[in-house]
Amino acid sequence: MTTDQTAYLRSTQLAYDTAAGAYAEIIPPLFDRDPYGVAMFGAFADLVRTRGGAGPVADLGCGPGHATAHLRDLGLTAFGVDLSPKMIAEARRAYPDLRFEEGSMTGLDLPDDALSGIVSWYSTVHTPPEVLPTIFAEFHRVLAPGGHLLVGYKIGDLIRHLDHAYGHDLSLDVYWRSPEEVERHLEAAGFVVQARLVREPDDFERATQGRQGTLLAQKPDAATA
Repeated sequence: MTTDQTAYLRSTQLAYDTAAGAYAEIIPPLFDRDPYGVAMFGAFADLVRTRGGAGPVADLGCGPGHATAHLRDLGLTAFGVDLSPKMIAEARRAYPDLRFEEGSMTGLDLPDDALSGIVSWYSTVHTPPEVLPTIFAEFHRVLAPGGHLLVGYKIGDLIRHLDHAYGHDLSLDVYWRSPEEVERHLEAAGFVVQARLVREPDDFERATQGRQGTLLAQKPDAATA
């Protein structure tokens, strides 16, 4: 990636380092109140257990670790990766029994075909369009054939710049994408999209958010190709 393309990684890390403590208090309870997202996690876990092999599952862009812990509670061997050292510190403090590592989705410190599943729960919302293919190609590289991918994202066609969030001054771009755009990038990376969910914003989201999207996809193996 070029210097301009990697600048968003620095700004994203700085923003979440700044807001890590507040984010860890605000976001996990919202996850628990999203029955549709929780249901998609359940479907993902079922698919990984029955079709994705016995390898670990990575929560990429794990934040304070609540989704990683939920995957563990669903019976999966899960670990988390995040760009922000302070987010990783929050995750380790909340879930000392789980594995959390610093890292970037643009270049994961994992061998090829290492994972049975990947969760990217709104973790690409700060990724510029020109970098998204790099991330999805990296997901495809580290996911074993037959493995599954769960992606959460914001639906729309805009870029929103945040100067203040979670009670802190920061600088962060948020990308809203159409389902067709996300699916196109996934298919170009070699994934097969299996399920789609589009939901309306809830009461908390309605003032500032739009519709929310979730996709389940699979890296084909010999049986599914």
